[in-house]
Amino acid sequence: MTLGRAHSRKSRSAATAGFELTLYISGATENSQLALLNAKNLAEKHLPGRYRLEVIDLFQEPRQARKHDVVAVPMLVKTQPLPVRRIVGNLLDEKRVLTGLDMLPHT
Repeated sequence: MTLGRAHSRKSRSAATAGFELTLYISGATENSQLALLNAKNLAEKHLPGRYRLEVIDLFQEPRQARKHDVVAVPMLVKTQPLPVRRIVGNLLDEKRVLTGLDMLPHT
């Protein structure tokens, strides 16, 4: 994926998505690339076939920041299932991300 151009990428079809995720990044920075890689890896590991991931590059589409009140990037937003959850950072700490986005299985 080229981060130098404006893009909006969606993984998986909306019909099969149980989890709707949006990752806000800023250009091709190291932190943005790391967050993108980590978001993909976490989704494939914990939500295989049950997610849609949209990537929005705020460097190219700055007005999109208002959609989820983005104040820092990278930021991953889970909009479905409710409640909406946000987590900022490179998403390297798997347990922190899963807990913060309320994606751990409830027992």
